[in-house]
Amino acid sequence: MRTQLSFWGLLPLMTLIWLPPLSWGYEKPSGGAESAERAQSPKGEGDEAESPTTPFHVSSVETVGAVEIHGQRVEYQVETGTFDQTSDSGEVKAKVFFVAYTRVGLEGRTRPVTFAFNGGPGSSSVWLHLGMLGPKRIVFPEDASPLRPPYHLENNPHSLLDITDLVFIDPVSTGFSRPAEKEDKSQFHGYQEDVRSVGQFIHDWTSHASRWESPKFLLGESYGGIRAAGLSEHLQSRYNLELNGAVVISGAINFQTLRFGNGNDLPYICFLPTYAATAWYHQALSEDLQALPLDEVVARAEDLALGKYADVLLRGSSATPAAVTEVVQELSQLTGLSETYLRRSNLRVPMSHFGKELLRDANRTIGRFDSRYKGIDQDSVGAQTEYDPSGAAIFGPFTATMNQYLREELKYEQPRTYEILTNKVHPWNYDTFTGRYVDGTESLREAMTANPFFKLYVACGYNDLATPHFAMQYTLDHLGLDESLRKNVTVSRFEGGHMMYIYEPSMERLRDELVKWYSEAY
Repeated sequence: MRTQLSFWGLLPLMTLIWLPPLSWGYEKPSGGAESAERAQSPKGEGDEAESPTTPFHVSSVETVGAVEIHGQRVEYQVETGTFDQTSDSGEVKAKVFFVAYTRVGLEGRTRPVTFAFNGGPGSSSVWLHLGMLGPKRIVFPEDASPLRPPYHLENNPHSLLDITDLVFIDPVSTGFSRPAEKEDKSQFHGYQEDVRSVGQFIHDWTSHASRWESPKFLLGESYGGIRAAGLSEHLQSRYNLELNGAVVISGAINFQTLRFGNGNDLPYICFLPTYAATAWYHQALSEDLQALPLDEVVARAEDLALGKYADVLLRGSSATPAAVTEVVQELSQLTGLSETYLRRSNLRVPMSHFGKELLRDANRTIGRFDSRYKGIDQDSVGAQTEYDPSGAAIFGPFTATMNQYLREELKYEQPRTYEILTNKVHPWNYDTFTGRYVDGTESLREAMTANPFFKLYVACGYNDLATPHFAMQYTLDHLGLDESLRKNVTVSRFEGGHMMYIYEPSMERLRDELVKWYSEAY
C-alpha cells in the first residue's frame, strides 16, 4: 500500500533562473569547436576553484546549448554546481546547488534574471526546471494518463530563456544542496531560516555574477509562494535588493485557507470551487451543468461558497434546517456528492475525503496535485485516499530525467542522491507564527508598498486540490494593498492542476501571458 504523499510535496512547487557566462570557478575549454562543447569537471575541495579577485567559492561545470523558442534559435550557457554559503567570518555553512542559464550574445548586466524555486518545504526546483522554464522538458499526455517508462526529455519551445536568464535554486537539503560537515541542519529548516538562506544565495550570486543592474524576478511554486513573499521583504530590508516582480505558480501564502481542522471553516469555502471543477472534469454532474463551460460551473460554485454556504458554516448549529437543506442540495449539485454523504459530513468535506468519495462507485480515487488523474485504492470502503495518483504519475518521470540530464547533458557528476522531494527538512520551524496560522501576506504587502513598481503575477490551476485557486483569490483579496497598488497584481486561471504547465494548452497560454507581463514589469 502506498503512503499518503506530503501536503506540500509537489510543488512542483519550484523555481529556475538563467546565469551569465562567468570566468571563475571552473576552467575554460582549451579551444576549438570540440572543446567549446565539452563541459569541465567540477573543481574539488583541493583545487583552485575560485579567483583571487572574488570572495565567492563556486564549484561548477560549464556547458553550452541551443533551443528553438517560438521559431527563434536561442543559444545559452549553463553553469551547474554548488555555491558555498558562508557566515560573515567566512565559515562555510552549506553548499547550495544551482543551475544557471544565460543567453549567449546579449548584454548580461542589464538582461532580466529570474530566480526559480519550488516548494515543499523539501522540494528541489526540478518541477519548474524540467516542466516549465528550462530549455528541456518532459511532455505528459494531455488526457492525464500515466507515462510509460523509460522517460526522456524534449526541447522546450515554451521556455522563458529567450526573455530572461534563469537561476534554479535547490534550498539546503534538497537536490544536491547540503549543510556543511558538522553544521546543524536546523539552521536552514524553517520559514525564517529558509528565507535567510535563499536570500543570501540570491544576494551572493547577484554580486558574484555582477548582475546588480539587471531587472530581477522571483518565480516560486507551491510553498515557493510563501517563500517568495518572505524573500520579497527580506531582500529589500536586509540587502536593499529591489525586485521588479514575482511570479507565483499554484502558490500557498496563507495556510489558514488550506489547513482543514476544527474551528477553521475557511478551507471548506476555498476548496468548494475546485471540487466543482473536478466533478465537471469527471462527468459527475447533471447534464445541464456538464453542458456549461468549466469557468461558468466554477463561478456558480464560488457564488455558493461565499454566499449561502459560508453563511451556514459560520452560523454553525444556529443555522435553520431550511437553510441547511437548501445548501446541501446546491452542494450536491455542484460537487457530485450525495446529499446523504454531505449531511453525514456535517457539510464539511476535507480534500482527502472528497478524493475518495467522488468516484467511489467506480472504485477510483482522484489526485491531489492534479484532480484529473485517477487512482485505485486497495478497497472502496475507507474514508480517505491511500495515495496521490497524480504524484505517482509525475514523480518517477521527473526523477529519472533530472538524473540523466544532470549527468549526460550538464556533465555534473555527483554520487549523492538528488533529492527531488524529501522529508529530511522536517521538523520545519514555524516559531515566528506561534499561536496563529502561517501567513506571508504581510511580508508581501510590505514589499509591494515600499516598492510601488513591484509586479505580481499569479497562476492557478482549476484542478489543483493542493493549493486551490479560490484559496489564492481569498489571500489576494485580503492582502491589504492600497487601492493604487492593486493594479500591480495579475491573476490567471488555467485548466490543469498544481503543475498546470504539464497540460500543453495551458502551458502555451501561460507563456504568452508571462512574455507580456515581463515586458511590462521593467
